[in-house]
Amino acid sequence: MRRRGLVAVRESWPVRGGGFSISRGSVTAVEVVVVAIEAEGALGCGECRPYSRYGESVEGTLSAIEGVRERIEQGCARDDLEELLPAGAARNALDCALWDLEAKQAGKPVWQLAGLPRPAPLEVSFTLSLDTPERMAAAAAVEAVGRPVLKLKLGGEGDVERVTAVRAAAPEARLIVDANEAWTPEIYRDAAPALAELGVELIEQPFPADRDAWLDGLPRPIPLCADESCHDAASLSPLAGRFDLVNLKLDKTGGLSEGLRAAMFAQARGLGLMVGCMVATSLAMAPAVLLAQLGQWCDLDGPLLLERDREPGLVYRGSTLEPPLAALWG
Repeated sequence: MRRRGLVAVRESWPVRGGGFSISRGSVTAVEVVVVAIEAEGALGCGECRPYSRYGESVEGTLSAIEGVRERIEQGCARDDLEELLPAGAARNALDCALWDLEAKQAGKPVWQLAGLPRPAPLEVSFTLSLDTPERMAAAAAVEAVGRPVLKLKLGGEGDVERVTAVRAAAPEARLIVDANEAWTPEIYRDAAPALAELGVELIEQPFPADRDAWLDGLPRPIPLCADESCHDAASLSPLAGRFDLVNLKLDKTGGLSEGLRAAMFAQARGLGLMVGCMVATSLAMAPAVLLAQLGQWCDLDGPLLLERDREPGLVYRGSTLEPPLAALWG
């Protein structure tokens, strides 16, 4: 069999509105790594977003991919990636590219190859960047039209005021919030009951990932979702009992293959599922759409936060996300 060809490149995509902020900082553009694997006339592609919170960089991701080039070009299977690379961005791009390549070679969609049900449209949340209460309220008043599920990025002090302002601006919207590890137990005790009164349906990662024990004994007026504490299947056991759901992102799991394993592992332990993303293009979101079919919350709005997207990209009809076209991925 002829050797495969592998190309890995970095791309930069500007963020809509000039910037996007969470508790850890702001970005005006996102840098992604795109992998293309060619074999016998078929081309499979995958995209990842290296994330500094997990010690990743574009340079390090490209170097990791280069380090396994020989094995990929010699034809290693998807299952071999787990031995070659740790869970993370580099493995995600390669895993998704190999799924796409297999689909193109077989003439079958990835959902069939993976033994999944045919994907259906999903209701997707839309994320509001961390800002002042006034600016978040103004954004909510605009974005709530046609996007009834809003996810609010929070940052610690002043979060109840932020959510109160958004609730007044978008009284009919369903609200979830993401603290991105910014809270203390004192903030939680004050904020959680107030947010419950405001109709917030979910709180993501209130405390730093190495401080999950702070949750022990605290009241839980709103379901809690682990994000930074949750990576691959091996990371999930300690979360049961402290969290109600886990947020699976392919850049954390290391691709769709491990994402599917982690979803089954979580469900067996009574944990619900949110499927989320880093801010990136539709190529990064497309494999996660399949995983999101198994979850209760779909947070795959990354392309909506960019100034522009790939063509063809995913189709968003208000709050409804359509399954990806084969011309994009899978």
